[in-house]
Amino acid sequence: MTRNPVEKTPVTMLGLGAMGTALARAWLAAGHPVTVWNRTPARAAALSAEGARIADSAAEAVTANTLIVVCLLDDASVDEVLAGTDLADRDLVNLTTSTPAQARARAEWARERGARYLDGGIMAVPPMIGVPEAGGYVFYSGSRELFERHQETLVVPVGTTYVGEDAGFAALHDVALLSAMYGMFAGAAHAFALIRKEDIDPTSFAPLLADWLVAMAPAVHQTADHLRSGDYTKGVVSNLAMQVAGTPTFLRTAEEQGVDPQLLSPYFELMRRRLAEGSGQEDLTGVVDMLVTTRPSSSGS
Repeated sequence: MTRNPVEKTPVTMLGLGAMGTALARAWLAAGHPVTVWNRTPARAAALSAEGARIADSAAEAVTANTLIVVCLLDDASVDEVLAGTDLADRDLVNLTTSTPAQARARAEWARERGARYLDGGIMAVPPMIGVPEAGGYVFYSGSRELFERHQETLVVPVGTTYVGEDAGFAALHDVALLSAMYGMFAGAAHAFALIRKEDIDPTSFAPLLADWLVAMAPAVHQTADHLRSGDYTKGVVSNLAMQVAGTPTFLRTAEEQGVDPQLLSPYFELMRRRLAEGSGQEDLTGVVDMLVTTRPSSSGS
């Protein structure tokens, strides 16, 4: 059967926390028929007024449509909510935060129940949903065919980025980017701590810090190139030996300012260990291998 071009794909939304509600609202605003369910029914009331159909149970919501989107608290919640539902011939899109291993296990779990599966990692907060200019997006992994079938619908609330057939890749990309974010926050926290007791206005310091972080961000491209090529010395301007020689100044400054160096010390220790292996002419890429318990082979030493 050929779908009428004006028809919008019906969507079932399981989970109406802040994110689930924002997703459902965006689909409703775009004219998609939306069936919703939440363990706390009161959360669905506002969406009912906006045109959503309220299901009395998760099983009823799953039966209502082929495209099922799940956005719950955690992986265990997915088990609880979908227990007893008939997922045969359903397209299950799981936007619940999980680990790569959990996502892969969930994909197999869905396959055993006759469902097609996509996993998603949301790189946005609820106020960004339905606001294209906000720049949010969702990583998707799993069946490429399924992603392409529903991409037009999935892109309605927020952008989409497909990262591979391996169902765990969306979660892995999600956590990898967020890990970098927390590392940045850690560095910013240390920077603010250094000036905390001085007559320096943090609101004047903040633009300097933000601009510096932006200026340093392109270094990730050189790191990626080094990891791909295995040559960690290519294009190095400030080598590891030089940078390790400078670390005592950072630690001494922290001591003088009465700042605990715990956010910097572990990284400096990895740098020193890498240098001890005879890698002084590299940049900092080798620290990546220090973090991996089973290291890939490298020709960069």
